[in-house]
Amino acid sequence: MRQVGWIAGTVAALLVAGGAITYAVAQDDGSNTGVPAADSADAGFARDMAVHHQQAVEMSYIVRDRTKDTEVRRLAYDIAQTQANQRGMLIGWLDLWELPKVSADAPMTWMGMGDMASGDDGALMPGMATDAEMKKLGTLNGKQAEIFYLQLMTDHHKGGIHMAEGCAAKCKVGVEKKLAQGMVDAQQSEIRLMADMLKARGAKARD
Repeated sequence: MRQVGWIAGTVAALLVAGGAITYAVAQDDGSNTGVPAADSADAGFARDMAVHHQQAVEMSYIVRDRTKDTEVRRLAYDIAQTQANQRGMLIGWLDLWELPKVSADAPMTWMGMGDMASGDDGALMPGMATDAEMKKLGTLNGKQAEIFYLQLMTDHHKGGIHMAEGCAAKCKVGVEKKLAQGMVDAQQSEIRLMADMLKARGAKARD
């Protein structure tokens, strides 16, 4: 519970900082590289992570309607608010750079891993839930919904961390690299928290 409370305490700060971070891209210390190209890591990460985050937001709102457990509902709210805010920043940067929000290239092409996810049943990138899994989550209630959500979100975070690490290594825009590293740190912490929450419910992350 203490960790969940800490996460909740950071959400307001993230929301306040969001606008400043978005604006700061124009003044970024890496701005002398010019506007990123449409096929750059900066643009690719912004596009792909915006899609990845949107599913996490949807998943989190689904589980909030399927359980009355305060701990899970609080975590889901924190994840939804944080990732919706970050998604807004990523899309805002694409607008700032006047770059398209969609690409004909496969997701993760900017990482050299365009063939890593098949895209079958809506799972466009590693860690993303399939359409069938999202539908199943919407049919569960109580403890079953909590466990399935925590398992899906653990997988989702692992895929997101992999992508964020790619941006931290490849992106050129300084604030975007910092945001990506912040995602890595925060989601690793949440994975540990979710492992404890699963254990408390007699379950564990999926292999």
